[in-house]
Amino acid sequence: MKLWAGRFSKEIDKKTNDFNSSISFDSRMYREDIEGSIAHAAMIGECGIIDKSESETIIQGLKGILADLDSGALTIDPNAEDIHTFIEGELTKRLGQTGKRLHTARSRNDQVALDIRLYLKKEIKNIRTMVQELIRVLCDKAEAYAAAVMPGYTHLQRAQPITFGHHLMAYAEMLLRDLDRLDGAYRHTDALPLGSGALATTTYPIDRTMTARLLGFADICQNSLDGVSDRDFCMELAAALSIIMVHLSRFSEEIILWCSWEFKFVELDDAFSTGSSIMPQKKNPDIAELVRGKSGRVFGDLMTLLTVMKGIALAYNKDMQEDKEAIFDAVDTVKMCLTAFTPMIETMRVLPENMRKAAANGFINATDCADYLVKKGLPFRDAYKATGTLVALCIEKKTTLEELPLEEYQKVCDTFDEGVYDAISLENCVNGRKVLGGPASENVRQQSQRVRALVTAAQD
Repeated sequence: MKLWAGRFSKEIDKKTNDFNSSISFDSRMYREDIEGSIAHAAMIGECGIIDKSESETIIQGLKGILADLDSGALTIDPNAEDIHTFIEGELTKRLGQTGKRLHTARSRNDQVALDIRLYLKKEIKNIRTMVQELIRVLCDKAEAYAAAVMPGYTHLQRAQPITFGHHLMAYAEMLLRDLDRLDGAYRHTDALPLGSGALATTTYPIDRTMTARLLGFADICQNSLDGVSDRDFCMELAAALSIIMVHLSRFSEEIILWCSWEFKFVELDDAFSTGSSIMPQKKNPDIAELVRGKSGRVFGDLMTLLTVMKGIALAYNKDMQEDKEAIFDAVDTVKMCLTAFTPMIETMRVLPENMRKAAANGFINATDCADYLVKKGLPFRDAYKATGTLVALCIEKKTTLEELPLEEYQKVCDTFDEGVYDAISLENCVNGRKVLGGPASENVRQQSQRVRALVTAAQD
């Protein structure tokens, strides 16, 4: 029976019922629905709105339903309108009239809002833990390769020397900010909507503070219209998840490039690669490609939520049923990607000798060569021109700045002496950049320790 059946004289059309139903996707919130109902039953019993003995009977009945659903002794009816209807119907089936008292002083509107907040609070914590684990893996790799010189790029052109550890720590910093965004989403989700009723609370003397305490909420939605009719916490979480996917997608793009024979900076473990059905030599970075591709799903989920909410008047509208599939898909997709991505990074083999060779052949120490002349008193523009001439000469002679004889340097500018070779050593170029945030090996290790400390503090 529908919760709203009294107003209607005809059964709802089967196709309309299927269109209206949300049981296929909101059934995942059965635990949260029961937890919320247990707290509500305890509160209305404590407040004398229903008899205390009936409240206790309802609570035991709900616990029995939860145990049966967990064990598989009870299965969710796919023909039910939603998970709330199913659980209340099952409770009434078991307890009779007493079960019908559960819905006193609440609406399905504030019940739905409660369930999704409870569910997302748990999932935000799960995703935070997964992001923290990825950050730890990046810190481990960064420390192991703090001195591994590689080219840094702008416009995907070799630019200046950095280390592989420095490159990895850039993503660790991005992910740290992702943790902050998840924390913000959690904070705005952590408010109790129950007690808002359909839109205007209730005339029963309920104690919302008690319900919030029982359910572990830090705050209460202070306006009943807002409590049932907004989903900005879903939008905020979807935005945070979208930014996580941007970072994973950018990282995936680099992994894909680095795995190619044109780069060959890393090699993925066989467990995170696939082959070709026709080309036996192929080892494809499919996990990274899928992560890159799945970012679009999460962006689409965010756009769905923004579009659903942008044009509906207060308070609740049925449009808002569309919030769940979008936010559930965003959560599921990010968790799936992190589950595959983190061990892929942890197990990949780094090829520092190939990185060093690419750095040497890319003239990425040209800036340091120019700076060497500047430190000897030459104006930067003159030093820049002289170094550019040397690079052109190296290209012509198929050599590098490190291998070019001193006499060739001095033909271009007589200020050069043997000290230029120390100045343009790739290792010296990197380790001389000790400015806070720079790629020097000691900086990378300090960055890693700082990030580890922040991640550990965030767990406490």
